Order: sequence, then C-alpha cells, then structure tokens
Amino acid sequence: MAKRPSKTRCIGILTSGGDCPGLNAAIRGITKAGIQVYGMDVVGIRDGFRGLVENRMLPLDYKDLSGVLTLGGTILGTSRDKPKKMLMGGRVMDMTATAVENARNAGFDCLVCLGGGGTQKNAFHLHKAGGLNVMTLPKTIDNDVAGTDVTFGFDTALTIAAEAIDRLHTTATSHDRIIVVELMGHNSGWLALGAGIAGGADVILIPEIPYDLLAVRECLLERQRRFGRKFSIIVVAEGAVSREEADRKLDASRKKDLARAAREAGAEAGANGEAAADEPNGPVAFDEYKLVQESLASRLARQLQELTRTEARVTSLGHVQRGGVPTAADRLLCTRLGVKAADLLAAGVYNVLVAVQNNECVAVPLEEVVGVKKTVPVDHPWISTALKVGTCLGVAPGTLG
Repeated sequence: MAKRPSKTRCIGILTSGGDCPGLNAAIRGITKAGIQVYGMDVVGIRDGFRGLVENRMLPLDYKDLSGVLTLGGTILGTSRDKPKKMLMGGRVMDMTATAVENARNAGFDCLVCLGGGGTQKNAFHLHKAGGLNVMTLPKTIDNDVAGTDVTFGFDTALTIAAEAIDRLHTTATSHDRIIVVELMGHNSGWLALGAGIAGGADVILIPEIPYDLLAVRECLLERQRRFGRKFSIIVVAEGAVSREEADRKLDASRKKDLARAAREAGAEAGANGEAAADEPNGPVAFDEYKLVQESLASRLARQLQELTRTEARVTSLGHVQRGGVPTAADRLLCTRLGVKAADLLAAGVYNVLVAVQNNECVAVPLEEVVGVKKTVPVDHPWISTALKVGTCLGVAPGTLG
C-alpha cells in the first residue's frame, strides 16, 4: 500500500520500569502502523534507558512482531534505571547527555517511552535537559498515571486479582477463616478497590482511606452476629495505612518541612552575613518506615485473629498480578494507543502522553502529567458502589457518606 506522508522518519522505542501485560501489544501497534502506514524506521532499545545510554539498539520489522500480541513481559527488556542517576562502574552518574547524544546519533526524530509515572518523568527530563523529542504511553497495573482514564496492564492485573479472590472464597468458607489478600498498587488503591468489588470482598483497605482496625473488627463480628458468617475476605492494597500510621507520617512530613525551612533560612542568613542557626547533625525525624518490618497483610491477619478469635491466613499475589497473557481488553487498548501514537508521530506531535479520555485516544502535554499521581477520590463511584453493597472500607459506617 502507498505510504502516507509523515513528519517523523525514524523513532526509537523503549520500555521502562516494571514489566506489565500489554507492553508487546503496544510495541506491535506502534511499529506495525509506523512501518505499514507511514514508512517509518523503528528501532527497539534494549533494557529501558540503560540500553539507550549503552547504545544497545536493534531495528524492528514485521518478523520481530510475529506472535507478540499475546506475549507477556516485553521483548525489548526493561529496567528501572534513570538517565539522571544511573549506576555506571560502581558510581552514580548523570548520563543525560549520553542518552541524548545516542538518540541523536541514531537518527531518532522522537523517542517513544512505554512506562508508568517514573518513565513520564525520565522522558520529560530528556526533553527539557537535552531538547529531545519524546512521547510516552501509560503502562502500569496500578492505574495511577495522571491524564488518562486507564493505563494498560490494569485490566489484566484486575482480572488476575479477582480470580484469585474467587478461589480464596472456597478455602475461607470451608475453614471459617479470615483471609487477608495483599495486592499491588503502591500508594494508589485502584487495583485493590476494583478487584475487591469484583471478587465480593467483605473488607477493602486502600491508601486513600486510612483504616480504623476497630472498625474492621466490628464489621467482621457483625457478619457473624447478623448472618452467621464466620469467614471473611479482606483485600488490602500494599500501601494501605492505619489512621495512627497516617498521623505519624503526617507529623514526620511536617517536621521535615520545618527542618527544610530552617535550613533555607539559615543559608539565607549566612549569605547575608548573619550567624546561621545551629542544626542537628543527624536526621531531624526518625523514619521508622525504613526498617525491615512485618508485612502489612501479616500484621493485619495477626491483629484480627486476636481481636475476633477467628483463624486468619495471608495471601500475597505479588508479581503474579503483572505476569502472563494480557486480557483482550488490554490487547485492544494497547493496539489503539500504539496506532494513535503512530498517527501523532506522523503529524509531528511530540512531547505528549498518548492517553485515553472518554474512550478516545488523545494527546496530553507531558508537562501536565509529570509528577502527578492519580489516586482514588473518596467520592469516586467505585467507593459509593462498594459501600452500597455493604463492603467495609476500614472506617465506621456513615463516615464516608
């Protein structure tokens, strides 16, 4: 077929951060549309930004895309390395200039980066610091990238988590146990909330709503009193915190802010020839969260077993949530995003996130999404849905409206 005009002749593609279902489908969508429709040269970059710095690249064509649509992981490999802070020869170095130079020497009109929040930051840094044209696609099972309604990989992880909860119901009911299921999500509760609702969890704990342990206990005991149910499924996001922990973190954050303000005031005073205030040599606030601790799910199970006198068990899905074959929904989403990326590249649109808004693929300026995390609003429809079917969200009934 005749190739359509394109302002972009050559692109590089890399995948960065954790692996995620759908990465290969997205690579396929961009590459196939870029080559077939617009005649672009497409170059794959191995192992994320490290591969760019180390100049490890390979041309991509149709034969490289055979069979990858349903393949999990990423055919390009990935890493969590940042161009600005990369470990090289035992030292942490700023490799921004090298990354930009390698991209230019390779003839890239644009560098396409598939990743989550950190990838958006790193790509935007290469644009701001080195003038490199970049484009990003939103990848993460956490669904926490701003500017897009959904990220690819989320639907697959949601499906895996919901299926696991379904299976755990049989053991919970057979043995009259409390089962605490820990899911990923960092500091966003989308995955735990969605999977918890889909799996019929009795309690769902997410980072956006600090939980009250006594409210959770009361929910479990009420299930026993009213319905005779001695078993319960509790879904907890890995970043969930109790009210007490949330208060301590807030206090520690305030102390750090005060210390920072004092240091800045001291520096300013020194610059004006005044005596700077004495500062402690050590850290201002002791950060207990850096210690090796009992896992959240394990602690919850232990506490609730003591409070309810009901046997409790823990299941942590871990990396199972982001492995394996992507769902049909994720494959469709990735293909749509990939083709839209090729269309935008052909039109010379750069430095944007290719996002989904109101079921349309759109370009969102990167500067609007970098450093912004999409968390679950307490007035989100999923919250009200959970409450109306009797799910406990870790607070007393009526607290959330």
